[in-house]
Amino acid sequence: MSGLLQRIARFRNAPVLRGSTITQRANIASRPAKDALGPAETTAGLALFSLAILGPAGWVLANLENYKKRGSAASE
Repeated sequence: MSGLLQRIARFRNAPVLRGSTITQRANIASRPAKDALGPAETTAGLALFSLAILGPAGWVLANLENYKKRGSAASE
């Protein structure tokens, strides 16, 4: 049984011992962006992200009384 385990271990470690032929590289930009973002684009982007994150929470808080009424009617 130990001979079988040794062969399995040798087979699994073989690619590591031979070395890798595929070199993985991260896609990291080493230069600044080609076109700078203007203040209007920055403002629009921040506004849309804020709306996407805070919008659903605001909706729930604005309709909290309706949710309370619906929850108490279901429990009766």
